[in-house]
Amino acid sequence: MFAELKEKGERARRAARRLATLDTATKDNALKAIAETIMEREPEILSANDHDIDAGQEAGLSEALLDRLLLTVHRLEGIANDVLAVAALPDPVGETFEARMLPNGLRIGKRRVPVGVIGVIYESRPNVTVDISALCLKSGNAAILRGGKEAVHTNRALAAAVAEGCEKSGVPQGAIQLIKSPDRALVKDMLTANQYIDMIIPRGGAGLHKFALENATIPVITGGIGICHIYVDRDADPEKVTPIVHNAKVQRPTVCNALDTLLIHRDVAEALLPQIADDLARAGVELRCEPRALSILVGHPAVRSAGPDDFDTEFLSLVLAVKVVDSLDEALDHIYRHGTQHSDAIVTENYSHAMRFVDEVDSAAVYVNASTRFTDGGQFGLGAEVAISTQRLHARGPMGLKELTTYKWVIFGEGQVRG
Repeated sequence: MFAELKEKGERARRAARRLATLDTATKDNALKAIAETIMEREPEILSANDHDIDAGQEAGLSEALLDRLLLTVHRLEGIANDVLAVAALPDPVGETFEARMLPNGLRIGKRRVPVGVIGVIYESRPNVTVDISALCLKSGNAAILRGGKEAVHTNRALAAAVAEGCEKSGVPQGAIQLIKSPDRALVKDMLTANQYIDMIIPRGGAGLHKFALENATIPVITGGIGICHIYVDRDADPEKVTPIVHNAKVQRPTVCNALDTLLIHRDVAEALLPQIADDLARAGVELRCEPRALSILVGHPAVRSAGPDDFDTEFLSLVLAVKVVDSLDEALDHIYRHGTQHSDAIVTENYSHAMRFVDEVDSAAVYVNASTRFTDGGQFGLGAEVAISTQRLHARGPMGLKELTTYKWVIFGEGQVRG
């Protein structure tokens, strides 16, 4: 095992014990200090980010990856505000739920407790450094972070701001630590560091998730791979369709909850597809259409024939696959076969169709008459998120404070013994 991981793992274990019982006021003060320090260090952080962007361009990173890597003054302010939003949330640690009295007089219930030490392996997006730091601190968990080499300078600058905020506020040393070694072999060591880490969260592409699942001996939370769909039903309100599709595809195309596939009912396709195509073309979106959609949009400059893999692709760019379907059943079947259980939406005024969609689409977030772009910790009122889980255990969708806790049973008696 790498010496750096062993040292940081031992420190995280010690810190986790104290963090589990740290009072809410201390944690909130630390979060406020982190937000202030980030803004105080804005020039230093943005300069570090410029260094990473330049290196990324020289290395030939895609526009999608560069966008995920980029920090601006506005984005940095958003990161700091997310930290403050976490500080304003109720502290889940110590909450008692499902309390009841048993017939034998025992008072029994569940109490929320931190998971312990969270290991996070992530690529490109430096905001993850701060988001996870904030959520782990508030939920009483220690964190060991390993960012990608493409964001190494930005991550170090942000981690330094986090460390300074923690130090100012009396948070135990070792609560939040960033792995500095760029050696990729260290990732596999993290995945098997059972003595130090209680849960692993990979944030990145499909390759990273696959590697984590195949090599981890620690529980892994996977997600963030989104082939997201919008189905335009025959009973859709035409006034809602184009704005919803536009927002889901264009507002930020490089993220996991951006729209990848548009399914549209044949009864409304001829009326609505041309206006959708015109609107998206003005935003620079290329449409990849199956034959029926292609026949409706023939001659449109932003349209081409869909390839064999286009309905199984998370584009992360201004590209959208389009298919005309005969029924709600066909749309549901398409999502079942091609979806990744991330975020899917229906646009309809038909209540029974909406409820069928909600009941039968097995995704972490299912929408009726709204953009898929809302699948986000901040938008869901969680302050921030450590990941968007697309698995069934133990959390689904954006993971905030409560999703970073587990529970223990607490039982109060008055001398009862089992007969």
